[in-house]
Amino acid sequence: MRTRLHTLERRSFIRTAGTATLAAIGGPLTHTAVAAAKSQRAESLVKLLYQNLDERQRKAVCFPWNHIDKQRGLLRTRIENNWRITKPIIGSGFFSKDQQELIRAIFEGMTNPEWHTRFDKQLKDDVGGFGKKQSIAIFGEPGSGNFEFVLTSRHMTLRCDGDSAGHVAFGGPILYAHEGERFYERPDHKNNVFWPQAVEANKLYRILDPRHQELALVTEGMPSEELIGFKGVKGSFHGCPVSELAGNQKVELQRILKMLLEPFRQSDRKEALKCLATQGGLDNCHLAFYKEGDLGNDGIYDNWRLEGPSFVWYFRGRPHVHVWVNIADNPSVKLNSHQDSVGV
Repeated sequence: MRTRLHTLERRSFIRTAGTATLAAIGGPLTHTAVAAAKSQRAESLVKLLYQNLDERQRKAVCFPWNHIDKQRGLLRTRIENNWRITKPIIGSGFFSKDQQELIRAIFEGMTNPEWHTRFDKQLKDDVGGFGKKQSIAIFGEPGSGNFEFVLTSRHMTLRCDGDSAGHVAFGGPILYAHEGERFYERPDHKNNVFWPQAVEANKLYRILDPRHQELALVTEGMPSEELIGFKGVKGSFHGCPVSELAGNQKVELQRILKMLLEPFRQSDRKEALKCLATQGGLDNCHLAFYKEGDLGNDGIYDNWRLEGPSFVWYFRGRPHVHVWVNIADNPSVKLNSHQDSVGV
């Protein structure tokens, strides 16, 4: 285990971390040092974590930027609904308690503080809590150019990359999901922390005029959930063109998009909106609701999709909520996704 940061590495980190960290980080990674560093950007915390991994740990969770896995392909771009990107579990003895605390701080830095309680409920329900059945990977060397941190578990794939992949929002495709009270949720999805997003989307559907409701409602051919690859400007999209909606309906869709982005940190929200604007904004998107999988046949559609040339936000609510997100500023980015149909 490394017990001290190299002097130059410490100075480099301290320049970005501020005087509070300067006082705390003079030696080994400690609870005090982690506490002092928590106010920093997630990427700065990834660098601190990387510097304090020993060779055994690095061998298990650190990879070159373009590492190819024999089964999973380009590993840093991989997304699944139920997986661990590496074998070591965050909450195991593989990581020290201070390293575990630092990983938690990175997670909190990637997400909106107002959502931490809801994320913790999701994690408690689905994997037993933060650090349980979760793993991490670091691609590239933080501070030396391209690098990315990836956090995975059942129902979660999150990334931070310091804009290393500048044309891709969130550092690549992400997934958030929740099994609220039961695997096969009831139509009201009671206690599912993400279901309110679908409730608001369905409110918009109900204020569409009959012709646009007919366009938006897809009665057959709901795509498999992992199919979130980009179709480009000439793609064929399900649903109603947003450009045809009335002004008040477009305002409502903007509000819903803001709600979708809310769980994540401000910098990622801005980057996602910037990527969307590059491809023409919401007016170049389509909004689809799927009759298939309407739990209870209540007309509150559990599965819906907002999609543009290089923008996909796919909300799948049956048997419980999975949300797959893929956003870039151009459609050339290739998808590397997989659905685990057994352990969803």
